[in-house]
Amino acid sequence: MTSHVLARVLLLSVFSTCSLTVEYDEDYEDVTVNQMLAPKSQETDATEILNNLLKEYDKKLRPDIGVKPTVIDVDIFVNSIGPVSSINMEYQIDIIFAQTWTDSRLRYNSTMKILTLNSNMVGLIWLPDTIFRNSKTADSHWITMPNQLLRIWNDGKILYTLRLTINAECQLQLHNFPMDEHSCPLIFSSYGYPRDEMIYKWRKNSVEAADQKSWRLYQFDFMGLRNTTDIIKTTAGDYVVMTVYFDLSRRMGYFTIQTYIPCILTVVLSWVSFWIKKDATPARTALGITTVLTMTTLSTVARTSLPRVSYVTAMDLFVTVCFLFVFAALMEYATLNYYSYSSRRPSCIEPKRSVSYTCLMAVSSTFQNYSVLDVRPPHTVIALNNSMYWQDFEDACVYECLDGKDCQSFFCCFEECKEGAWRKGRVHIDLLELDAYSRVFFPTSFLLFNVVYWVGYLYL
Repeated sequence: MTSHVLARVLLLSVFSTCSLTVEYDEDYEDVTVNQMLAPKSQETDATEILNNLLKEYDKKLRPDIGVKPTVIDVDIFVNSIGPVSSINMEYQIDIIFAQTWTDSRLRYNSTMKILTLNSNMVGLIWLPDTIFRNSKTADSHWITMPNQLLRIWNDGKILYTLRLTINAECQLQLHNFPMDEHSCPLIFSSYGYPRDEMIYKWRKNSVEAADQKSWRLYQFDFMGLRNTTDIIKTTAGDYVVMTVYFDLSRRMGYFTIQTYIPCILTVVLSWVSFWIKKDATPARTALGITTVLTMTTLSTVARTSLPRVSYVTAMDLFVTVCFLFVFAALMEYATLNYYSYSSRRPSCIEPKRSVSYTCLMAVSSTFQNYSVLDVRPPHTVIALNNSMYWQDFEDACVYECLDGKDCQSFFCCFEECKEGAWRKGRVHIDLLELDAYSRVFFPTSFLLFNVVYWVGYLYL
């Protein structure tokens, strides 16, 4: 019994192995048969066409050389623009650059009207020597393969496209910064072929742009584009130059938050000193110096996003005027403090030969105070006409108010000087009320400046 069971198991295993082998062989034979039966007439035809076209082809010579100029039709598809660098005066652009021309040496007769080839064929035929005149750096894309396309029609027409990323020069005019608008150009032409050998032409709707959601124009709005054709004359001949202009308008949001609003608030903060008592010297002086230093810092920060241009921009003008307002507020208190101190000093209108009673009383009381304390007075005591008085008060006590001369200040602040003939018809200003004048003058003049500034730069 045991021998019969073993024999049956062996037979079953052999049969199963044979069936699997047969199934595997059948699958393999089907695949092989299908591959062998695949049509190869198109591949053979294309290979023969290319071999025949390139057999006597000289890629060093342009099409129709010595007969007529080669006409290059140009298309540009803009993938993205940005960022734009105001400091380096350049912008970055990613494009697909397409050129179309006719080469009669590449005509062929076949049922295949178009041959679509990869970059391996690019180096075997003649290509235009197009250069970008205002490019600083340019890179072609090579991942995963060179981003190049070549198509050949049976009538000899050729389409050649490639993807490029170009850092192009853009001379920004920053007089109206940050409310400026620019037209950044992309200029290209032939490097060696003048107009009588190569002509560039724009095709209809030749410049198109992709969706702007992926563009990196952080500080700018894209306003549109336009293309032109020009002829430039050089010692090597006349060249056809093609230009695409990209119109950009700067956004003010960043600069409003970083510069304009802080400057306005700093100027308003400097006006707080007009409501502080004039006797609070430490408070008003600290506030004035703090606002001046703050404006100095803001003016420095505002310049970091700009190249070192020699002309005045709109932001420079605004920051400078704000700085002058803050500095004027500090000088206002210095003037007020000086005249407040001067008004407390004794004043005499008698000549030097007679000392006023007020001055003598002040000197006597001061001398008595020093005598009681037995302290040497800080200034020298001078005897004049048997009278003692301090040299500190000499200028005030012996001052003569003469008609036709200034009375210790530009403005007429003393009663004895108001009647002078040279003062008639002039406005008399009380400098002790300078804070009251400043509370009206500073806000009004700053508001007027802002109206003129914003209307002038935004609408004129």
